[in-house]
Amino acid sequence: LLLLCAAAGADASKGKWDPVIRMPGEEEPATGDNSSEEGEDGVGTRWAVLVAGSSGYGNYRHQADICHAYQILRKGGVKEENIVVFMYDDIANNPLNPRPGVIINHPEGEDVYAGVPKDYTGEAVTAKNFYAVLLGNKTAVTGGSKKVIDSKPNDHIFIYYSDHGGPGVLGMPNLPYLYAADFIKVLQEKHASNTYAKMVIYVEACESGSIFEGLMPADLNIYVTTASNAEESSWGTYCPGMEPSPPSEYITCLGDLYSISWMEDSETNNLKEETIKKQYEVGKE
Repeated sequence: LLLLCAAAGADASKGKWDPVIRMPGEEEPATGDNSSEEGEDGVGTRWAVLVAGSSGYGNYRHQADICHAYQILRKGGVKEENIVVFMYDDIANNPLNPRPGVIINHPEGEDVYAGVPKDYTGEAVTAKNFYAVLLGNKTAVTGGSKKVIDSKPNDHIFIYYSDHGGPGVLGMPNLPYLYAADFIKVLQEKHASNTYAKMVIYVEACESGSIFEGLMPADLNIYVTTASNAEESSWGTYCPGMEPSPPSEYITCLGDLYSISWMEDSETNNLKEETIKKQYEVGKE
């Protein structure tokens, strides 16, 4: 696990937090430059696509992960208009949810559902729409908000996916699933369009390494981390019976181990001082 340079880092010279989300390897701007859009640091717009690929209350944790990630990105300075959210949206107001209208990602956590945009929900959460959004192709989108990644050559893109997976496949609540060959083809097409400078992809799913291992070209300028290799499972956390456990009224896991690791690390560390390698080691522990 490695971290998208998200959440704010500190400006040591001024004792202030810089609300700019940075990608791995991205240099800090000169002192006093807090710009985040087309700034003097040479970075264009920062975009994000957040995908919860499941449905049903038993999969509470996937939408909780995505909602939490959205809150981190917003606090880190990414504009709502530049974040696209895919989630079935059947958890917050599910009859089984002991806190109607609220989703938490930690046993003592605050509501992470409030304010999350409902760009693509229900039947609009599809692999086809995900690909169209990433490619910036509004005409290919079916349903939803029609928000797409309308990126330019200097822009940075973060993709975070949380769900179940298997060899060469990631789940979606509506068929067909997301298949490795199709996804890699879309990433190659995005690269060929010259509409990003750097991309970071985090995938939370069992056997998620199989989506990229031996398939991802090395020349796309894309940095990928996954919750597991091509043969391992990924794991839920904050589950009933675990320590810490969710509040007693919950009968499901609140989060996923890989996802919670990078998100909670983002919220507690100065990411201008913590290196990517260091965070990777923290996430592996």
